[in-house]
Amino acid sequence: MMKSAEIDIVDNYLRLCEERKLDEAAKYLAAGVQLTFPGGTVFDDLPSMVADASMRYHSVRKHRTEFFVGKRASDGATMCISTGTLDGTTLWGTTFTGVRYLDLFIIEDGLIHEQYVWNDLAETGVAPLLTQRTSTAAGA
Repeated sequence: MMKSAEIDIVDNYLRLCEERKLDEAAKYLAAGVQLTFPGGTVFDDLPSMVADASMRYHSVRKHRTEFFVGKRASDGATMCISTGTLDGTTLWGTTFTGVRYLDLFIIEDGLIHEQYVWNDLAETGVAPLLTQRTSTAAGA
C-alpha cells in the first residue's frame, strides 16, 4: 500500500481511538473539529464520542483495508478515506465480524478538521438505531 502523511494521520488516530488512548488521539484533532457519526450525530470531542459509542456496542475494532487520498471538489480540501470492516462485541455480549464501514476525514495542516463515519452496525442489528439510543438516554 502506498503511504502518505494523511494515511499515517488517519491510521494512527483510528488505532489510538480503538485503544482508548484519547489524549493521544486528540493530538490529531484541530480546534473546532466536527466528528459526524451515523444518524447525523455530531461530536466536538472524543469523550462525547466514546460516551455515545457505549450505547451502541461494548467494543469494536476496525480492520482498515483501503485508504484513498484526494481533494474535495467543492473547496480543494485534502480528504483521506478509510474503508474496511468492524469486529467487536455487542451490548448483549455477542461477537460480530465483517460489518462494513467508511470513514472520511478532512485534513489541513496535519490535523483532522472533519470526520464523517458510515457503517452498517444498526442495519445489521449489531447496535441500536439512533432513535433507540436517544429514547434510552432520555429515560423513555
